[in-house]
Amino acid sequence: MKWLVNEIMKITLRRQLQRVEHYMLQPGEAQERWFHTLLSTAQNTEFGRKYGFSEIKNHEQYASRVPIHDYDAVKDSINRMMLGERDVLWPGQVNWYSKSSGTTSDKSKFIPVTPANLEECHIAGSWDALALMYHYRDDLEIFRRKNLLMPGSFTSFPEFPQTYYGDVSAVLTQHMPFVARWFYTPDFETALLPNFEDKLNKVAEMCSEQDDIVMFGGVPTWIIVLFRMILEKTGKQNMLEVWPHLQAYMHGGVGFAPYRQTFKEFIPSDDFIYQEIYNASEGFFGAQCDFDKNDMLLLADNGVFYEFIPMDEWDKAHPKTVILADVELGKTYAILISSNNGLWRYQPGDTVVFTRRYPHCFRISGRTKQFINTFGEEVMVGDADKALEITCTALNAVISEYTAGPVFFGNSKDSRGGHEWIIEFQKSPVNMDEFAHLLDSNLQKINSDYEAKRYKDLALAPLKLRSVPSNTFMRWMKERGKFGNQNKVPRLANHREYLDSIIGLLESV
Repeated sequence: MKWLVNEIMKITLRRQLQRVEHYMLQPGEAQERWFHTLLSTAQNTEFGRKYGFSEIKNHEQYASRVPIHDYDAVKDSINRMMLGERDVLWPGQVNWYSKSSGTTSDKSKFIPVTPANLEECHIAGSWDALALMYHYRDDLEIFRRKNLLMPGSFTSFPEFPQTYYGDVSAVLTQHMPFVARWFYTPDFETALLPNFEDKLNKVAEMCSEQDDIVMFGGVPTWIIVLFRMILEKTGKQNMLEVWPHLQAYMHGGVGFAPYRQTFKEFIPSDDFIYQEIYNASEGFFGAQCDFDKNDMLLLADNGVFYEFIPMDEWDKAHPKTVILADVELGKTYAILISSNNGLWRYQPGDTVVFTRRYPHCFRISGRTKQFINTFGEEVMVGDADKALEITCTALNAVISEYTAGPVFFGNSKDSRGGHEWIIEFQKSPVNMDEFAHLLDSNLQKINSDYEAKRYKDLALAPLKLRSVPSNTFMRWMKERGKFGNQNKVPRLANHREYLDSIIGLLESV
């Protein structure tokens, strides 16, 4: 019976692919349609009336009337919505919200998940990603065997119990299409347990005894933790010995480059598929379409109108933006969305670099608040990930986690500033000094601004490397109250808060 379902789903996904291929070639048509649909739908909301949505005819008018928003600018409106107020940012009453703790703030963000956003963005994006995956590999058995997804949890809002909030993964699990539920593991009760550590243990116990898992998804950090627990329980050498039918991993949330070698050791197969997706609390924005290239297709027909802020505009009070049709290849942009979740000209905080046009494909280069530019070096997360991957490959090392930040002039006897990296190795290099030197050299090759500042060691000193014991980052995340599948280790910062916090944790033992 299940093989027949899989064959039927192949036909369904081929039809889905036709829709994807249409907007791959004509993204401007889809974007123009969504621009007018979104404004028309929300014109009678409080926000739409305030900014005269009914009078706006084009992007130029929209950009001149509606300011760019971050979460602080809309959180009061969202709080009113969570208390049951209708027609604030989006028509009607919104009962579901994705909770995002972020990586640079202790405060939680609550992102509306409207019925339209759920169906036309999050779920539609999932189908698009699967259509691309099946197109690449026709023998997939995702709708024949089991798929492991480990979500967070959700709960009701105490001040207004009709409102629910939780990790976006939990919201999507709760609203999972019926056909997908047949092929999902673990059971919903286990999947939505509120205590993440209990959930990890139960999933590891349950899935250690299953041999029909074909695909898994989630943030690499927590998948690695789960795999280690399963291998310890089973005594197996790799995950293919536990799950012999494994075919694919759908991953996102953080750059995958530093984890690639770790997963190759977990899953020693040349046929295994890795698909990167960009599924944030704010929406499903991208999916890898060419599995031989390291970029993602922008999902241009999924309930979102996109704008992009060039890097040289970031610090301006009223930055200029470009629409999808006008992006330039190789430039760094901060992404800006107007979406059917009621966020208007909203800045999620991610930065992207476009690699191709028609189809418009991109790489996530970092976060607007995760970079090091203390000395004009403009090092982004994508630069750091790539330099680490090259260095690990050259010196046969494997890392688990890392973070990096500046060494200020006043923090060192050296008159120069520099960078300090804290790395937790799964497999340490033979010579740590050699690793630090090569990492510094590779970062210079990747980033010309860093190279200029490092020229003859005049402005910046060579980077400092501190290797920390196994599980240091997990302990640190727990101590910060960031232990959970939606929390990620902050990679780069323009301050020393993370570095000093980790060093303090180690010194307190």
